[in-house]
Amino acid sequence: MNTELFIANRMIASNKANFSRPIVVIAIISIALGLFVMFLSIAILSGFQTEIRNKVIGFGGHIQIISFEENQSFEPKPIRKDQEFLPSLKNLKGIRHIQVFATKAGIIKTHDQIQGVVLKGVGSDFDWSFFKSKIKEGRHFLVTDSSRTDEVIISRKICNLLNLKLNDDLRMYFIAGNHVLGRKFNIVGIYETGLEEFDYMYVLGDIHHIRRLNNWETGEVGGLEILIDDFDEIDNLGRAVYQSIGFNLDASTIKQLYPQLFDWLALQDINVLIILILMILVAGITMISTLLILILERTGTIGVLKALGMNNRSVRKVFIYQSVFIIGLGMLFGNFAGFGLSIIQQRFGLITLPQESYYMAVVPIHLDGLNILLLNLGTLLVCYLILIIPSMIITRINPIKAIRFN
Repeated sequence: MNTELFIANRMIASNKANFSRPIVVIAIISIALGLFVMFLSIAILSGFQTEIRNKVIGFGGHIQIISFEENQSFEPKPIRKDQEFLPSLKNLKGIRHIQVFATKAGIIKTHDQIQGVVLKGVGSDFDWSFFKSKIKEGRHFLVTDSSRTDEVIISRKICNLLNLKLNDDLRMYFIAGNHVLGRKFNIVGIYETGLEEFDYMYVLGDIHHIRRLNNWETGEVGGLEILIDDFDEIDNLGRAVYQSIGFNLDASTIKQLYPQLFDWLALQDINVLIILILMILVAGITMISTLLILILERTGTIGVLKALGMNNRSVRKVFIYQSVFIIGLGMLFGNFAGFGLSIIQQRFGLITLPQESYYMAVVPIHLDGLNILLLNLGTLLVCYLILIIPSMIITRINPIKAIRFN
């Protein structure tokens, strides 16, 4: 039998009638609130980063393969879509899907407004999973290899700016060589992602239009987009793809294409780290105060235990066990509250945000089991280590004086 644990349990049971009970309750509440704040901080940050990252990837894929050029352009040189390396890339572990695309800068003109945009042409292999969740009105269009469609989807930002609506005709003008060419499209879908930089820029249409405007051959495309299973592997897969393609092609990850955006997302980790440090310090200081009060209250008991032959290490373990119980109880309540609020927010989106400032309409929540586990283990470990030093005061208690003190 674990003697120290048995004594600690008896002390915990008897604390209900002692003056330390309010202090213990305050300590439990303090730890619960601290963990609750840390839980939500990690869940919201992870949700924010995941949501922004997915939106950017939705417009450009995880990895892009285009013709090798010194400068990035919305009108890259064409490449063949049936590249020799494609079979080996499709079999590369971690790659989920490969699709073709092409882009061409143009101007939308209405009777009283003009707006510069980029027409992104997609093929029959385009993965619509991202845009299906972002289309607010209408539907996405169907692309086939045998025919060309004039249907497009456009953002709500552009619609509001140019007074356009679903099923309206859309006139776009492009520069092809020394000529200005016009095309008439039909708006069949209106999407909204919240990323103004992209919403004001992209119109999605059939890649056949870009081929015709640029006088490309049937098998030529602007580039290839690669979607992967795990974003954490994007750097490794990006290097593997780069090494697999020819010297006349270039492969860039979405992080390399938009470095400022992803650097900004990485900076958000610092804010959460500061919150975690502050909350853990508050919980640690609260537990130190609680432990010292428990020791003061049980000074006589410490003297009796020492007089009966229990060494200092065992007596310290008795009070450490009590402290760990208090920490564990506070963590249990904190996890319950954090998890409950996170599920409610995920399902109902009760807490909203101004989309113009935060790129999303509701507070995003992403629950990662590993992050939650590490948060709990880290909190418990740090609080435990903090309690080791103040518990050493037990070694200075003289059993005779302690019994007299009682």
